[in-house]
Amino acid sequence: MHIVLYGATGHAGSRILTELLSRGHQVTAVTRHPDKLAPQPNLAVKQGSVDSTAAIAVNIQGADAVVSAYAPPFSDTDQLVAVTRNFIEAVEDAHVRRFLYVGGAASLEVAPGVTLFESGHLPAEWRCIAKSHSDALNLIKKSAINWTCFSPAGFFEPGQRTGKFRLGKDQLISDAEGNSRISMEDYAIALVDELEKPRHERQRFTIGY
Repeated sequence: MHIVLYGATGHAGSRILTELLSRGHQVTAVTRHPDKLAPQPNLAVKQGSVDSTAAIAVNIQGADAVVSAYAPPFSDTDQLVAVTRNFIEAVEDAHVRRFLYVGGAASLEVAPGVTLFESGHLPAEWRCIAKSHSDALNLIKKSAINWTCFSPAGFFEPGQRTGKFRLGKDQLISDAEGNSRISMEDYAIALVDELEKPRHERQRFTIGY
């Protein structure tokens, strides 16, 4: 498949890029700083931004899917909502069949009808980005595009590629000790699995150990 990936130089995006290339997919990475990506087989790098629908649409023409691992500045997380709106409109305009979005964990339920954000257990410093992710997800859900939002576990960090994990829908996945975590490497496996064999079109799903 031909995948256009945004955020390929970030923590999650770089793992997704590695996973895509390891499986032989053709990837176009769109970034403001192309010099940050070394030449690799099956990888095309384009300079581009997410500042407008037109800026995105010109770079995703002809793609089988668009993956957004875009991360907003921590000082202005509301940029995520505006950028997500640009992605939705660009995917519509370019007639791209699928849009996969690297979401957040705070909108997942920790009890029936109670999200992590609402539970009071989310540290204060993470509430702004958590709300922005929730707002972006609500925007995506109202769209007409073929979207998939993939929310990580509570702790989402670089780690090992084990290939052993559990998938769920809207409930936070935790282990027997109550820990909710996933490595970015295993997250990338599940995301590319979803691209290759769709199981969650127009749905949100999640992952954890």
